[in-house]
Amino acid sequence: MTEPSKVIHVRNVGHEISENDLLQLFQPFGVITKLVMLRAKNQALIQMQDVPSAVNALQFFANVQPSIRGRNVYVQFSSHQELTTADQNAQGRGDEQPNRILLVTIHHMLYPITVEVLHQVFFPHGFVEKIVTFQKSAGFQALIQYQSRQCAVSARTALQGRNIYDGCCQLDIQFSNLDELQVNYNNERSRDFTNPNLPSEPKGRSSQPGYGDAGGMYGVQASGARPVALPQMANAAAVAAAFGGGLPPGISGTNDRCTVLVSNLNPDQIDEDKLFNLFSIYGNIVRIKLLRNKPDHALVQMGDGFQAELAVHFLKGAMLFGKRLEVNFSKHPNITQGADTREYANSNLNRFNRNAAKNYRYCCSPTKIIHISSLSQEVTEEEIVNLLEEHMPIVNTKLFEMNGKRQALIMFDTEEQATEALVCKHATSLGGSIIRISFSQLQTI
Repeated sequence: MTEPSKVIHVRNVGHEISENDLLQLFQPFGVITKLVMLRAKNQALIQMQDVPSAVNALQFFANVQPSIRGRNVYVQFSSHQELTTADQNAQGRGDEQPNRILLVTIHHMLYPITVEVLHQVFFPHGFVEKIVTFQKSAGFQALIQYQSRQCAVSARTALQGRNIYDGCCQLDIQFSNLDELQVNYNNERSRDFTNPNLPSEPKGRSSQPGYGDAGGMYGVQASGARPVALPQMANAAAVAAAFGGGLPPGISGTNDRCTVLVSNLNPDQIDEDKLFNLFSIYGNIVRIKLLRNKPDHALVQMGDGFQAELAVHFLKGAMLFGKRLEVNFSKHPNITQGADTREYANSNLNRFNRNAAKNYRYCCSPTKIIHISSLSQEVTEEEIVNLLEEHMPIVNTKLFEMNGKRQALIMFDTEEQATEALVCKHATSLGGSIIRISFSQLQTI
């Protein structure tokens, strides 16, 4: 076995796995100082702040199989004791010659990608002269021609492996061996930014739809979203897409504080898992800490600043266990791992590891109606009622099937009762299945 090192070697890192996914996997064990994605080899190198942090991570994963987006990844100590500049440059493919034209492949494409979207992502790194998009067996691809080779190298270094939208539309960038792109038409599939007078289509031919229905699988339009291939704003783009092109009123999308301070809790009723159940509606939870010197206060660290902003916006003033919650951004950037913290970063109950855009559409303030999914096919309405009416009377219920999956709507008298049902019963077992509870935005059943 390789001797312990603060550098961890990760294998089987598929194209659907982003840098942010790897950061979330290893951040619970300490500060990450460097991360190198070796895309050509489906591998990554992660440098922790010190050797003990790396040792803790590998000891933990010796007993728990690490998995990202349904793919098992395999970890071991690297033969490197330190990542050098040469190692970081190794994420290139080695045999490629830098060129001003980039070949971009989009993996895991859940939203439409047009010339405008690509231009918005790539133009911050230099003047983009031409873009051509096309569909190949490898997937949706684009050729992007910069004014200079230096701009293309800069763009590839900054954007390789990043997602345009949260959890999807991942950029895989190579240097092309072409000398010049030929663009005949300016439309959503090709554009010559040096010649705005080109026609949009051949004469006498109607405009063809682009690769446009990719967003239709979720019934949302991404055209108004502002895609930015940076980890902090990737969620903002997914939410904008989920909400039909704009952020919900009152959401800025610019917050970078991940930790939330919750006060005026009922200390006799609350615990970390109940807070997890409530806050996980708005994003992934890293860790939670109940403040022992202030029993009605807690800190909740969300996956990123955008998810923290959603939680603050939708939960401020919510009623829970007879108390009106105060929810604000904390002055602490994160919660230090310790004996008095509860870790959730690797919990499979985090809702935003899959179908992020779909989950963002469920984000709302607490309502009187909860939606229950992941029910077993054999479960009865009576069993659901028995589980939930333990603490609060139920006004109405509806058990139904959608896409062959059994689901239920449960209506209470007040938002507070519905919130208590969610925090107490989400992720509990019913009929052999772990149920999932969200707030429904329906007005009645």
